[in-house]
Amino acid sequence: MQFFVDLWSNGPLKCGVLSWAVAQFIKVLINLWLNKKLDWRRCFGMGGMPSSHTSLVISLVISIGFQEGVQSSMFAVALALAAVVIYDALGVRRETGRQSEVLNQIITEMLVEGKPITEKQLKELVGHTPLEVLGGLIVGISVTLIFI
Repeated sequence: MQFFVDLWSNGPLKCGVLSWAVAQFIKVLINLWLNKKLDWRRCFGMGGMPSSHTSLVISLVISIGFQEGVQSSMFAVALALAAVVIYDALGVRRETGRQSEVLNQIITEMLVEGKPITEKQLKELVGHTPLEVLGGLIVGISVTLIFI
């Protein structure tokens, strides 16, 4: 139990987790606003606005920068991690989402033509647009600056 108490006393980790949670909750609100439907699954789903992954890593970078200094090794590691996460969100994961869209279109067309393969569609919200990553960046910065 003490482990979890000690873990939660870690300022950068706390800011990162809180920033992730805020970004996920914002997704629920955006989904409610756009679709007029409350969908709590958005709290745990990937993709969408804002990027919670970006929010978490940016919050870590800023928190560690304030706590350890920008010349520290921990800051360098956090910054490198953030760069990889953001690159992945914009690149690989976004392309996976685009491929899912195309495959889902193919599946739908085959079902319309009477040649069913499967009814299960691939998940399309696995990557982020640059705007979604920017949204995560803003949430991460804001949450960290509020709680530091």
